[in-house]
Amino acid sequence: MERTKPQSAQENRLETARSTTKQAEKDGESAVLERIAAMPEPYRAMGERLHSIIMSSAPDLSPKLWYGMPGYAKDGKVVCFFRSGDNREERYMTLGFNEAANLDEGRMWPVAFALTDISPAEEERIAELVKKAVS
Repeated sequence: MERTKPQSAQENRLETARSTTKQAEKDGESAVLERIAAMPEPYRAMGERLHSIIMSSAPDLSPKLWYGMPGYAKDGKVVCFFRSGDNREERYMTLGFNEAANLDEGRMWPVAFALTDISPAEEERIAELVKKAVS
């Protein structure tokens, strides 16, 4: 019978940290999906689509609520987020990027975009922006 070597304290801490991180990521995505589900139409449908585009374009991002909005973090820093216009009575949804996003182009570049609908052209542009932001 083969004996298993007991884990060291460091290995135990690493395993606990991994489990905690995985649970936090799972909880973060659940919170984001709940927030999206609570949005009125048409923001809900657009939020679901944005979540799908962001997660498929950058699967390493971790969804989490950020100031009550769906946010997507890399190494703990929110790279991009979106908010519906319902709580601010805006006529559009906003897709934004934070300082952690690698979108720099010269001395000036956009960091927020207004969305009234998401067609295939917008889907493609959003996917490109997200990929560039996490590069």
